Amino acid sequence: MSTQGEGTAQVGPVRWRTAMERALYGPDGFYVRPGGPGPAGHFRTSVHASPLYAQAVARLLLWVDGELGRPEELDLVDVGAGRGELLAGVLAALPPETAARVRPYGVERAERPAGLDGRIRWVGEPPRGTRGLLFANEWLDNVPLDLAEDGRYVEVARDGTESPGGPLDGPDRAWLERWWPGAGAGRAEIGRPRDEAWAAAVATVEHGLAVAVDYAHTREARPPFGTLTGFRAGRETAPVPDGSCDVTAHVALDACAGPGAVLLTQRDALAALGVSGARPPLALASTDPAAYVRALSGAGEAAELTARGGLGDFGWLVQPVGVGGWPG
Repeated sequence: MSTQGEGTAQVGPVRWRTAMERALYGPDGFYVRPGGPGPAGHFRTSVHASPLYAQAVARLLLWVDGELGRPEELDLVDVGAGRGELLAGVLAALPPETAARVRPYGVERAERPAGLDGRIRWVGEPPRGTRGLLFANEWLDNVPLDLAEDGRYVEVARDGTESPGGPLDGPDRAWLERWWPGAGAGRAEIGRPRDEAWAAAVATVEHGLAVAVDYAHTREARPPFGTLTGFRAGRETAPVPDGSCDVTAHVALDACAGPGAVLLTQRDALAALGVSGARPPLALASTDPAAYVRALSGAGEAAELTARGGLGDFGWLVQPVGVGGWPG
């Protein structure tokens, strides 16, 4: 018999959404465990790959600032902030005049990291009435969700052993019928909780831009066996929901998108924000060797952020709220 209650210890198989919630955010969960290394200790995101990423987000914030008429206070909300690395990088990349007007928020369920910049407000949910930029890098993939197989929920024990659960309820079945063609005859991930989480985050933005970045897929190319997996210490591993590893699944960003949203690849998004992997001209090596080496290093980092088959294939969901759709 399944145990679905959120407040009790797992004593038998539960649906994956419950198992993920406990494994990631329950007592001693992967993301909230005190003293842990945070996401950077287990996997490499765009934020950790290069400061060029934070610089690009800073340029996006400057564009939003212009759209808002350069207000006295400009909000920057990082949802799924990890240890605050992106916020610190953006603040460092902004012109001093702009940085002085920014109200930075790190939204996380983990405790505030030691040594974090004192300007950063550390909160458990996005502040309402945001006027500026809400940015969520690799957040939605860790919003817990259920799995379905052959018209039934998939249940899982703490050691990762799966078993068939009960039949799908109406809302989840309807979501699969709309967003995951062919799910009735195979395995699929029910992205409805991600849709709801993203809609709630966007609803906190009064005026500005909301951006979600994640590894994603679209309705025309859903993976036939799903994408659920785990990560530990830099390596992909079995998604065992015991708190020892990250448990993640790709995001159906097209299902999350609201009216007026723009969907594009990270490769295209970063190109529009000035990140280029082009090699510097060889002539610079003769006139300024040090500058050439710096430019070459930057080009290598940009190439990683925009690489096909890698970070460049990540999806960007850009949702405008009372501003122009996209600076690119």
